[in-house]
Amino acid sequence: MTATDGWPSISVVIPTRDRPELLRETLDAIAGQDYPGILGAIVVFDRSDPDEGIVSDDALRPVRAIRNDRVPGAAGARNTGVLAATTDLVAFCDDTDLFLPGKTRMQAEVLRDEPDSEIVCCGLRLFGPDLEIDRTIPLTHVSRDDLLHGHMPQLHPSGILMRREAGWLFDEEIPGSYGEDYEFLLRAAGRVPVRNLPVVGVGIRWHKGSYFSVLQNAPLISSAVRWLLGRYDFPRAGYAHWAGKVAFAEAVQKHRGEALRWSWRTMLRRPLDARALLATVVALGVPPALVMKVLDRMGRGV
Repeated sequence: MTATDGWPSISVVIPTRDRPELLRETLDAIAGQDYPGILGAIVVFDRSDPDEGIVSDDALRPVRAIRNDRVPGAAGARNTGVLAATTDLVAFCDDTDLFLPGKTRMQAEVLRDEPDSEIVCCGLRLFGPDLEIDRTIPLTHVSRDDLLHGHMPQLHPSGILMRREAGWLFDEEIPGSYGEDYEFLLRAAGRVPVRNLPVVGVGIRWHKGSYFSVLQNAPLISSAVRWLLGRYDFPRAGYAHWAGKVAFAEAVQKHRGEALRWSWRTMLRRPLDARALLATVVALGVPPALVMKVLDRMGRGV
């Protein structure tokens, strides 16, 4: 594909599995963007058969359906889509999320006008039946050091737009693809700071059925975060952020000794860390489901 009237062509990679209704909402939100150029979608079906009913050959809003032919999970599915793309730019959107009005145009303008930038992100809106919270960060350029000091969950994968020629792929070795978007940005920001628009551009559906719920996948989360901690040299605050996640995941598994050890490691770096404190109370007997219920009402994860 080529640019249309000076606007770069874009493919939106959408990993999906068994969410046909939500997927169609995601596709509708992409098709409705006020973007003058080609804005296509590559829907990557992960461990499921492609739905040919969503395919479209519309000149400006084409839709392809392909199967993930790499490692199962978000990282492999996204990489499958990136490698299948032939457009100037590649965006990502989870099948539970929605592009908000103006998102694509604002981000494309940045990469069109700033040739040295490779990736641009934006803020997000958490939404659900009883929830609507906007989250942005004020930084317009995010360095690797910025990311190492904290996760910055506001930089969600559904808010990423990148140059295809930059060659960035997600690391498929991360257990279960947990935190693969954060690790992706860490590597990318090490070459060129990530451009960020401190505006809300994408809606993130807050739902309890997430594959990465700590109540459902505590062993995977603990393993993936340990992998991350072994790969990067985190400063004290960044280490505490991730170590606290391990502590809570171990507490959920009723590994009391391991949970308390990781809580201690966390608080040595950051006293009174919220995750470490929550892990400690769960390790001492408070039901983890009760803790998560309170956090869900706040639109917060562990």
